[in-house]
Amino acid sequence: GPLTRRAVAASSAVRRMDGVLLVAVAALTVIGTLLVWSSTRTWAPGSTGLVKKHILNVAIGITLTSVAVMVNHRSLRIYAPLVYVVSLIGLVLVITPLGSTVNGAHSWIMLGGGFAFQPSEFAKLGLVLMLAMLLARPVRGTDRPRTLDIGLSLGVAGLTMGLVMLQPDLGTTMVLGVIIAGALVIGGVRKRWILGMALLVVCGVVAVWLFDVLEPYQIARFTAFLNPASDPRGVGYNSTQSLIAIGSGGLFGKGLFEGGQTTGRFVPEQHTDFIFTVAGEEFGFLGSVAVVALIGVILLRGMRIARLCDDRFGTLVAGVIVCWLAFQSFVNIGMTIGIMPITGLPLPFVSYGGTATFANMIAIGLLQAIHIREQPF
Repeated sequence: GPLTRRAVAASSAVRRMDGVLLVAVAALTVIGTLLVWSSTRTWAPGSTGLVKKHILNVAIGITLTSVAVMVNHRSLRIYAPLVYVVSLIGLVLVITPLGSTVNGAHSWIMLGGGFAFQPSEFAKLGLVLMLAMLLARPVRGTDRPRTLDIGLSLGVAGLTMGLVMLQPDLGTTMVLGVIIAGALVIGGVRKRWILGMALLVVCGVVAVWLFDVLEPYQIARFTAFLNPASDPRGVGYNSTQSLIAIGSGGLFGKGLFEGGQTTGRFVPEQHTDFIFTVAGEEFGFLGSVAVVALIGVILLRGMRIARLCDDRFGTLVAGVIVCWLAFQSFVNIGMTIGIMPITGLPLPFVSYGGTATFANMIAIGLLQAIHIREQPF
């Protein structure tokens, strides 16, 4: 039909998409779906209940990617404040009685029918767009952002991070911190600003520790990270079990659905935060390397899109999305192999989850939208 002909025409958006990026995201999503199925089939209602829901989430995510691709990122600058304000409203609603607590963090709004919404995931997108808009206006004759815009950026980021800390969601707060740091570095701020920020972070960490801002379970996670053997049946349990699961996979793994640790549900939250342990046990070292390599491909293509983009706003959006996905992937995989403390961050494109899947897929749609429009027709 005419629609198909338009889609495959040489100048169409579909033809000008970054195919390598699409394939890497699709491959990770398929692997993630298999791992979710394997880790939930022994206990989920009807054995395929959660995997069906995951496939539905992925389908919605793909639709959102398609919508994001259609958006001209240059006109998105105009709507950045609106997206940011909507994301803030979501974070405020979570703190009201509408919010619900899951796994110690008051981060969810229950929608009924077994569906829940996590506003902090969309707060990442809102902050990326807002910071890109603010830092994309350089001082005339330079490529450095104006001091006023840097101040506004810090204020905007501080507001979002403060609301997320009230939940308290330490993992997302760390991601938001990386988003602001990435935006400032890519935006070209002077080194003294970066040093000042680093000092602020150090002071913030000390203050959080001294004034007992963290919940007891969050402090326990840090102590368990420093010494997992101190309490292997208590706070060190998750990290000990995840290391056993990954280590037992050997080079080639035990095969899909064949992992004893996974089937026996020895690792908690294995379909969300600890999904990488399923890859380690069932697909082995080689399978785990394949997952890391696919994430690497996504990050490299994102960096390439940022580098080739001819306008500052697009470069900032693409570059900061890469910082966010890179940091979140590193922390998630790091906590399963014992090199990072447990913070409850899902693995992008692999872990089970609705809102996180939607946010990640929109981010990929934005990367593609920038890529399409940076190429001459």
